[in-house]
Formats: sequence, C-alpha cells, structure tokens
Amino acid sequence: MKHLIDIQVALATTDDMQFWEDNAELATDKLNTILHVLYDRADEDVPVQKLENMIQHVWEHWNEDAYLLDIDEVDLCDWVDHLLATWDDVGNDV
Repeated sequence: MKHLIDIQVALATTDDMQFWEDNAELATDKLNTILHVLYDRADEDVPVQKLENMIQHVWEHWNEDAYLLDIDEVDLCDWVDHLLATWDDVGNDV
C-alpha cells in the first residue's frame, strides 16, 4: 500500500534542517537519501501506517544526529535495510 504515500511530502527542505546551519543543504540531501531508500526498499504491500511510522522514525533519529553528515550512502542503505528487517521485532506499532 506504499503507493498511497507521497514520499515528496515527507522530504526535508533546508528550512527544516536549520540545526545544521552552514551544512543545511548537505544534511537535507542526506536525510532525503535515507527517506528515498526507505521508500524504495519497502514492500509494495507495506501497511500505510507502518511506513508512516518508519518515516517518522527516520526523521526523529537522523534530523539532528551528529553522524548524519559523515555517514556514506552505503552505510545509510545498510541502516535502512536493518530498520526494515527489524521493525516488527522491536515492538514498533503496525
């Protein structure tokens, strides 16, 4: 059911990332990469609420995380894969 979610609505803008000051554009790109990878790798039939909760988790986890600017795309993809593989195991809703 992921087609019911418009990932464009969840993406960050530089205004959202003012915590990063001069690096807001890079931080925005990194966060949006995580969100796109999550959306692309989620099952087509993932419940809407589950995917929305994962998107919210990405925002909460990475928005001001000190490692956001340093982590490379391979590690970001690995993090998303881990999130998708363990989401139900750690007691998350839906």
